Amino acid sequence: MQSRNWTGSANNSPTLNNLTTTRSGILFVVSAPSGAGKTTLISSLREDHDFVYSISCTTRAPRPGEVHGEHYFFMSDEEFETRIAAGDFLEHAQVHGRFYGTLKSHVLDHLERGRDVLIDVDTVGAANIRACEDPFIQNALVDVFIMPPGLEELSRRLRGRGTETEEQVNTRLRNAASEMKNWPAYRYTILSGTMQEDVENFRSIMLAERCLSRRRHLSFT
Repeated sequence: MQSRNWTGSANNSPTLNNLTTTRSGILFVVSAPSGAGKTTLISSLREDHDFVYSISCTTRAPRPGEVHGEHYFFMSDEEFETRIAAGDFLEHAQVHGRFYGTLKSHVLDHLERGRDVLIDVDTVGAANIRACEDPFIQNALVDVFIMPPGLEELSRRLRGRGTETEEQVNTRLRNAASEMKNWPAYRYTILSGTMQEDVENFRSIMLAERCLSRRRHLSFT
């Protein structure tokens, strides 16, 4: 919440003092093929602490050093499936036999308090969020696709990491080619360049969305 004092006006209209402005939270959804730099981008964005990074739920076992409620919300298969049946997830998917998902209540709680939320999901997860019929979610949604310079550059980045076999790299490239076809469904598409350029472009989107008149609530006294 912000306050402003207006002490005069050019047309001699009554002076307005104590302008108070509030803003509803924004749901930033970001997707990118593996190797497009999304993880590094989000890490850089999180340094400013001006949004909440959504914590996912999962049924996989915690890895060494992972903390419940900080890295993931860890659940049993039974609890996860019960929550699916209850419609508790904004989006969810099964990957390699394990469930992953985002709790709708967790996101709504922050948005209703005027806090921006950032969710990192694949193109299927983003499509599920777009399909959500909750008008509050629809009004808050801003989806962004990070488009790599091309498959050749993506291949160079993936092989440069040196963490995967040739077969795994080829699988990721095939998946990336499929995911890249979905860019028109997103409100914004960032053509990936340097990390600094990607951060600046994403920050520009965040600033523009935060300044939208329809997101602001003004009161004058």
